[in-house]
Amino acid sequence: MKKLNILLAVVFYCINASAQTDTAVVQKNDAVKSKQNDTLRIGNIIIIKRGGKKTVLKDSAGVLINTTPKKKSRITTNFGIVDVGFANYSDKTNYTTATSDNYLINRSGSLPLGKDDFKLRTGKSINVNIWFFMQELYLVKRNVSLKYGLGLELNNYRYKSNISYRENGLYPNGVFTNKAFIFRDSVSFTKNKLAADYLTIPLMLNFQTNRKGDKSGFNIGFGVSAGYLYSQRNKQRSDGRGKEKNKGDYDLEKFKLSYVGEVGFGPIKLYASYAPRSIYEHSMDLRPYNFGLRLSN
Repeated sequence: MKKLNILLAVVFYCINASAQTDTAVVQKNDAVKSKQNDTLRIGNIIIIKRGGKKTVLKDSAGVLINTTPKKKSRITTNFGIVDVGFANYSDKTNYTTATSDNYLINRSGSLPLGKDDFKLRTGKSINVNIWFFMQELYLVKRNVSLKYGLGLELNNYRYKSNISYRENGLYPNGVFTNKAFIFRDSVSFTKNKLAADYLTIPLMLNFQTNRKGDKSGFNIGFGVSAGYLYSQRNKQRSDGRGKEKNKGDYDLEKFKLSYVGEVGFGPIKLYASYAPRSIYEHSMDLRPYNFGLRLSN
């Protein structure tokens, strides 16, 4: 009987030692990644990586728990982008032709209108663009994108001279016309500007150095924009007449096609645009360009 008790004690000890060894092995293996299956098991959770790209989480029963988050959208949208800069134009007008077309009207006894009459006050001729939205469609990772949007292009051309615009009415010599014309006025203006406002759609190809596609990298873009003229007015101020705002059709071209571009680092960019055709429909040949600072969020 004594021998039997000793034998049972030895068997029980061996079984207990074996169980402890197996448990240790399982616990160790639970935290080790399988090189063959690219699988990691932690307790009852199994993490499976497929091709180094997709991660699948399952429990020990094979029930799907979670997957890798979806990829970022290829389209990003910005609202409330504002451009502030300067407006000017390249004057290629044939003033002899413009005068013979009766668009430029000369006063009797005064010098004929010419290029000097259309010179601008550079620092006070302002361009402001307000973009309702601007979207980017990424074409190649986050490095190349197509940028497009919708906004208002507001141009104020501030003249040095005392020219005035009329949609129709009396020439300085008293002859009536139903056509638009420009003439040198008889008063001296302290403020004299032509405002031309457009509803504009830009389209640009944009390149960015930052692979992650955030706004901290260097970027450059170029393309075209199409604008529709929705407002034109001649605003003036003088001691004799006070403030005047004359709205009308001054023979400005209704549609405007421009080359556009931007370059910058982060949210602050420089922008520029140039229209290869005149802003006037007939007679005058003034080709506008803008440049300045683009502020975006």
